[in-house]
Amino acid sequence: MTEPLLQVKDLKKYFPITGGVFSKKIGEVKAVDDLTFTVYKGETLGIVGESGCGKSTTGRMLLRLIEPTEGSIVFENQEITNLSKQELRKVRRDMQMVFQDPFASLNPRHTVEKILEEPLVVHGIGSKQERKKKVYEMLEVVGLGSYHAKRYPHQFSGGQRQRIGIARALMTRPKLIIADEPVSALDVSIQAQVLNLLEDLQKEFGLTYIFIAHDLGVVRHISDRVGVMYLGRMVELADSDVLYESPKHPYTKALLSAVPIPDPEYQQERQLLTGDLPSPANPPKGCAFHTRCSACMDICKTTRPTLQEVEKGHYVACHLYQ
Repeated sequence: MTEPLLQVKDLKKYFPITGGVFSKKIGEVKAVDDLTFTVYKGETLGIVGESGCGKSTTGRMLLRLIEPTEGSIVFENQEITNLSKQELRKVRRDMQMVFQDPFASLNPRHTVEKILEEPLVVHGIGSKQERKKKVYEMLEVVGLGSYHAKRYPHQFSGGQRQRIGIARALMTRPKLIIADEPVSALDVSIQAQVLNLLEDLQKEFGLTYIFIAHDLGVVRHISDRVGVMYLGRMVELADSDVLYESPKHPYTKALLSAVPIPDPEYQQERQLLTGDLPSPANPPKGCAFHTRCSACMDICKTTRPTLQEVEKGHYVACHLYQ
């Protein structure tokens, strides 16, 4: 295994709930609760889970767009949770994000040239002419012509806008890109093109990805390892092929059984989840999944399972394996 690029330990994000006349704190939403994982150089780590499980919050915390409540984020052997804004700016040159909705994340009043040039201006990279040249080069790299530079975001299709978002993330030649559901807003035929583009760019620039999505098929296509999140916690983490062929956690099994398989002869046993996703403001005691689990035991209701290695490189937080 190559050396770690990013190490996350015991990461938490609690949002306060306020109420009453004086807006006192009356509770908290545990959006991310005790998350630990490592990302290695050159790999793609996929993070999957239902809406509201804390995937996007995690991605934004890694860049400190949202400040963590607790925990440690180490990027290239440097702890970044306590850096000042000035020090953080230097680190952000090496960590960039591709957002879910390209229309919302691109400034509608700026031309594509200005949008792509902005990261270079912020980090003081190159002269005006060099920046312009780099903008044109990057547009070609992501499959758009340099003649698109003078146009505005509303003049592009969704897939083209996402390519502009990817180009913007690549302008500073980062080492890590956090892709927050980069294809979920796109048409299925365009999704494949964008995924192939991301894979080509990874080889060309030696990138490392954290790929956040709720579509398990997409994640399998692009990821080397996959982590499954439930209610702010990582419940399973394994190599992509291992996770899809022999999932261990009941939640992962249920998620995978819901993936449609394009074969009319194939009979698959569906594992239906009962009940609703509990509120992160009041998560169940013990294992957070016990209220919906078919294999629930007494210990699950009282004791929270820890993420433990059950096979080489395969981690599960479940009492069935302890």
